[in-house]
Amino acid sequence: MSQPIDLPTPASCQRDAAGRLVGVVIDSTPALPAPAANPWLVAVDSSDNALRAVAHAAAQAGTVTACALHLVSVQPWLSREAAETELAQRAWLATAEARRLLDARGQPWRLHVAMGETVEQIIALASRLGCSRIVVGSRRLSVPESLLLGSVTDKLLHLCPHPVTVVP
Repeated sequence: MSQPIDLPTPASCQRDAAGRLVGVVIDSTPALPAPAANPWLVAVDSSDNALRAVAHAAAQAGTVTACALHLVSVQPWLSREAAETELAQRAWLATAEARRLLDARGQPWRLHVAMGETVEQIIALASRLGCSRIVVGSRRLSVPESLLLGSVTDKLLHLCPHPVTVVP
């Protein structure tokens, strides 16, 4: 990373048994009024398909009496030193457009940053939060492309015990 960016103070941080930073939670301003009320998890990166998923989730959340939008950005494994300086920054930059979209709609959010394997981290977080829905964007891969490149969406659909909404 070139130079540090101005991050809000995290609501919480998670460390592994060795003390390495492996997760960060950052709240919107204003924060979610009731983060445990009907939590939905939206997988976010810097792609257009993730933005479509965020827009869809925000529109659907607006039709529900209570819905807390939780964003998740899963980052690759970093060294102990890099995690301290880069984990939150990478996710903050990758989710900038998604957060702007939600802020423009007046939709509070909570950003969860995790380090590790994407599908595993999404499922684990959805379970911890008790999510009633996971929303993901699709890259619209063909079957051969999906087999060669791997698809987070396909893996989630096969492995996840929670309802998954796929936004094309």
